Amino acid sequence: MFLLVLFSTHVMEGSGKMLVTAVGVNSQTGIIFTLLGEQKKEKERKKKEKKEKKKSMFLNKMEKDGGRVEMEPLNSDDETEEEPKKTKIPKKEKSVLQGKLTKLAVQIGKAGLFMSAITVLILVGLFLVDTFWIQGLSWIKECTPIYIQFFVKFFIIGVTVLVVAVPEGLPLAVTISLAYSVKKMMKDNNLVRHLDACETMGNATAICSDKTGTLTMNRMTVVQVHIGDRHYKKVPEPDLIPGNIMNLLITGISVNSAYTSKIMPAEKEGGLPRQVGNKTECALLGFTIDLRKDYQAIRSEYPEEKLYKVYTFNSVRKSMSTVLKNPDGSYRMFSKGASEILLKKCCKVLSANGEAKVFRPIDRDDMVKEVIEPMASEGLRTICLAYRDFPVSDGEPDWDNEADILTGLTCICVVGIEDPVRPEVPDAIKKCQRAGITVRMVTGDNINTARAIATKCGILHMGDDFLCIEGKEFNRRIRNELGEIEQERLDKIWPKLRVLARSSPTDKHTLVKGIIDSTILEQRQVVAVTGDGTNDGPALKKADVGFAMGIAGTDVAKEASDIILTDDNFSSIVKAVMWGRNVYDSISKFLQFQLTVNVVAVIVAFTGACITQDSPLKAVQMLWVNLIMDTFASLALATEPPTEALLLRKPYGRNKPLISRTMMKNILGHAVYQLTIIFTLLFAGEQIFDIDSGRNTPLHAPPSEHYTIVFNTFVMMQLFNEINARKIHGERNVFDGIFNNMIFCSIVFGTFVIQILIVQFGGKPFSCVGLSVEQWLWCVFLGFGSLLWGQLITTIPTSRLKFLMTAGHGTKKEEIPEDELEEMEDLDEIDHAEMELRRGQVLWCRGLNRIQTQIRVVNAFRDSMSPYEGLETPKSRSSIHNFMSHPEFRIEDSEPAIPLIDDTDPEDDAPTKRNKTPSPLPLVLSPNQNNNASDNRGFHQHKDIAKTILSPTPGSPLHSLETSL
Repeated sequence: MFLLVLFSTHVMEGSGKMLVTAVGVNSQTGIIFTLLGEQKKEKERKKKEKKEKKKSMFLNKMEKDGGRVEMEPLNSDDETEEEPKKTKIPKKEKSVLQGKLTKLAVQIGKAGLFMSAITVLILVGLFLVDTFWIQGLSWIKECTPIYIQFFVKFFIIGVTVLVVAVPEGLPLAVTISLAYSVKKMMKDNNLVRHLDACETMGNATAICSDKTGTLTMNRMTVVQVHIGDRHYKKVPEPDLIPGNIMNLLITGISVNSAYTSKIMPAEKEGGLPRQVGNKTECALLGFTIDLRKDYQAIRSEYPEEKLYKVYTFNSVRKSMSTVLKNPDGSYRMFSKGASEILLKKCCKVLSANGEAKVFRPIDRDDMVKEVIEPMASEGLRTICLAYRDFPVSDGEPDWDNEADILTGLTCICVVGIEDPVRPEVPDAIKKCQRAGITVRMVTGDNINTARAIATKCGILHMGDDFLCIEGKEFNRRIRNELGEIEQERLDKIWPKLRVLARSSPTDKHTLVKGIIDSTILEQRQVVAVTGDGTNDGPALKKADVGFAMGIAGTDVAKEASDIILTDDNFSSIVKAVMWGRNVYDSISKFLQFQLTVNVVAVIVAFTGACITQDSPLKAVQMLWVNLIMDTFASLALATEPPTEALLLRKPYGRNKPLISRTMMKNILGHAVYQLTIIFTLLFAGEQIFDIDSGRNTPLHAPPSEHYTIVFNTFVMMQLFNEINARKIHGERNVFDGIFNNMIFCSIVFGTFVIQILIVQFGGKPFSCVGLSVEQWLWCVFLGFGSLLWGQLITTIPTSRLKFLMTAGHGTKKEEIPEDELEEMEDLDEIDHAEMELRRGQVLWCRGLNRIQTQIRVVNAFRDSMSPYEGLETPKSRSSIHNFMSHPEFRIEDSEPAIPLIDDTDPEDDAPTKRNKTPSPLPLVLSPNQNNNASDNRGFHQHKDIAKTILSPTPGSPLHSLETSL
């Protein structure tokens, strides 16, 4: 049978062979993309022509109307109403770190803008007062260019303060840190598909892990078997098994498994045979080899084409069955599956002499107690092998009725399969628990097997008050009488739950959703989930971070995941936690360094400008400092490798501030030292070094040694403080592991070399003169003092500095206005960074909307009182105030209106809400876009009056009032 598989489809179950006829540009998809590329070029060309046409039309209209043009709203109400509404799906918060950084950057930017504006005003004010009041000079026309030069100089100083104050390096630091981490995580067997997953993993509080392959080695071997009424603790010799049982056993294992599952020779001499395909099936195939039988010969006798019917394994059946048609027309079905489930469907069992005997419920209970439970308690996975004959006399069965087909089986044997725990897993789980991360095992295995493996891994400990339940019991506890899941019931279970056995993928999704949605703890839980099957997709998608297995995982699971474990190993998840926390700490280190430079540079520039009417640090020097603290520092501090010490603390949480009290102590403490040194050199440096003063120099005076020493000392203090910034939790040894990051060492050394070149050879462009060796040594010594001062700051206990404030908090739900919360209901996920950026635009929109509302009220009031009825001239219709007083805000002129703000092609598709950014604000908004009910009511009350009464003449007083508004 041949099937045509469409693009983006997935094989949910079953097996088969695929013939690839074309790839790349030769495939149908490739041909379509090639055509789309040509269409895109053509579309861009037409779009360009349309823009040129609009531009020319705009210029023509400007000439006709004398520079006055009318504008329409960019998006009409009809277009807004026609936008398709997205189906509401559970939201997942993302980019928490970006949100915190954006909020902090906005706050710093506002402070920097305020300081720069104050600096310019003070400089201009002092200049005007000193020149025209104290000196008593009058404004001389010939001196105007000189005055303008002074004003330009003051403006440049203000802009320099703003540039230094605004932390434009924050996004760069985040990008570098994430990109560097993602690259390094690949070496740690973590293939990151979504960048924010790396950041989120640092805040993980819970991990729901699979057992097979993740906690265990996924190399399964049959170590025990119950066959012919006898229990063997190891694989028996072939002559101990009756011949007919042996034939049924070997045939059932060989045909009732995927033919892609094989045992291959070892890659190296003396190594273990390679298991290819399903590991459980490989364990059974290895069992046939241990019995000195060849499963491949059976498969050759019964190729896949001769298999009459196959019931593939899935999470519902928990078994697999294959039907063979015999030459006499009868059928034989072989089944394998979970022992306690398949034994319930058996009515017979093969005895020691190879004959079938009745298998009563009491016999089944005895086998569960004496065989299955002892195997499971040793951590073995128990599999039951059975068969059933369908005689010719009964006719052909209804193969679609699985309930009837999978009954009346005859048990062949029960095998115990061992999957040893990975040797590194117990230590990895111990690290997680020490780091404040709860590890839960979610498996489809028997509860006794799961409990034994969980104990070996360290998930369960003797004497702990934790839950270990099966999926059936789990559902009974969390559902009410109507079968609906209740969060309150779930909240009573998940905090103590450690092992969920015999669970389905739906149970895993329910557990993950319940933990995420829970509100019993102050901090929302951040959940990571591992999965390998197709049905694990919903749980992987719902989790904050989804880990798919790179080896055993299906394509569906990988598509739904955020990170792919290329080695299917739990210890790789621990490394992801380390990298995630390292990203957070790297950003905090960069902030600690940058804010220290910000505070010092802004205060020095502001104070120096106010006292000496000039900034001690010149514009080019400030830009060099800005380059050091932004680009170079972000590269140096954002590439710090993670250490095991990151796992010694609890997760930060979503509302943890980026700048802690300890960091604030370091920032202010180092700022005090640097400001003391800078102001000492600024006002007493000429006496200390016996040089000429650089203060109060003329406008175009050459560079001075005095200000060069100030600049050089300032840069040296930043270089040594960059070493201090490597530690943010109060550690004393700031040099610990410094040589593990060669990028950091290279940048510090390279910056020092460039500084030497700038000072010695920069000359007038950098406002520097060459310094002597003695002066250089003093500059380096004062810079080195930052390290000594850092040790003194560390000595001060942070607990006694409770007056210090933290900064960089996340956006809390109560801080978000109600109308924004309503807008967020339609979003797939909450992007905190985008939300912070949108807030300023929303406020601007509201302000503009309020002004327009007031204008409409004034218009309506004026129209109702106007004594100038019927005096409107045609020319007055082209003015902007008459356009705004039009009741429906539409242009009725025959000429097309030119959108001045947004020149995008209206035929282009609108972006989806998930990635949508606010469109540029139109100058005139539609009345329906105003959310204020009273505004709309006021507008409609005067609408009829505005329709009948014409506008006043341009010379009226109200005309001037409206124009000013």
